[in-house]
Amino acid sequence: MVRKVRTSKWASSIYAGLATIVLMFALYYGVIFFTDSAPSLETWLTWMATLAVLQMAVTYQIGQRMQRKIDQLQLAMKHASAGNWKYRLPEEEGDAFSGVYREVNAMMGQLESRIKLLQQLGEKEALEEMISTEDAVLEERKRLARDLHDTVSQQLFALHMSASSLPKLIERDMKHAQQVMEQLIAMSSTAQKQMRGLIAQLRPMELQGRTLEEALDRWFPDYCRQNGLQGTLDIQIGDRISEAKEHQLFLIIQEAMANVVKHAEAKSVRLLLGDTGAQISLSVEDDGLGFKGGQVRAGGYGLSTMRERAQKLGGDAEIVTKPGSGTRVRVWVPKFAPEPDELQITGEEMGQGANAK
Repeated sequence: MVRKVRTSKWASSIYAGLATIVLMFALYYGVIFFTDSAPSLETWLTWMATLAVLQMAVTYQIGQRMQRKIDQLQLAMKHASAGNWKYRLPEEEGDAFSGVYREVNAMMGQLESRIKLLQQLGEKEALEEMISTEDAVLEERKRLARDLHDTVSQQLFALHMSASSLPKLIERDMKHAQQVMEQLIAMSSTAQKQMRGLIAQLRPMELQGRTLEEALDRWFPDYCRQNGLQGTLDIQIGDRISEAKEHQLFLIIQEAMANVVKHAEAKSVRLLLGDTGAQISLSVEDDGLGFKGGQVRAGGYGLSTMRERAQKLGGDAEIVTKPGSGTRVRVWVPKFAPEPDELQITGEEMGQGANAK
């Protein structure tokens, strides 16, 4: 767009100069026709060249000024597409673009307010989901306790009874003792698998009582080590972000890392979490197989889940990949400075929620 503007600016200047030259020639021959006397050609050419250059310079300056105004509009659109809704165009009274700038600034302000409201509603919904999830976890733990009693506990009791009778069986019937030994090995293996499954289900959420950075410092290296990945963690967050944002971002990270393990066949993965002031950006990059971008279905690779979580906070998510070049998951969420009243209300609501529990 800028290139076209610059081209039209020079073109306008050249056209203006040519128009001045044509007009001066027309005037010259007009004077000859009506007065039957020819002005000094040298003087006339000097004036013609001077006026043409002056006209080109004036037209160029006007075009350059128009270009700056259009560049400012383009910059505003870039800020909006990057999620920086606080950017405003400078308004000058009497300027031809002042009305357009006011409309763009008003539009940016409205979008900022609506996205901020959307983010607050998404955070509230996320917090309500967390509370309902905690209640569900309590019920699930009760169920797991019953399962523990009905499965592993009985397996251990059977192991104990069989192991207790084994010494006497060895003395009396070695063949039967070997069969009991094989049964003990099978039972212990089954009990171990059941116990691992129950422990995995009972494991508490990594974010409980921790910031997102603290949770990732603990969880990310362990997850990479357990899955044979070389992990790099880079976190650059300034101010503390809200609990709802941390919860959604952590779930997105878990989804993205699970995809790396399931699909990528990668050797290394890099997690970057940054704060630009206007938005929070997340990137999970691997050096795996990659795939064609067209193969990303709406519900495939977990993109729909990650995008839904990001959109709850007014952001978005995308996957950048190609065969043989790894995969990168990008997520960005706009960041707004909380108002003092909002902080007070949020604190009161959180306190009421805690008292209710």
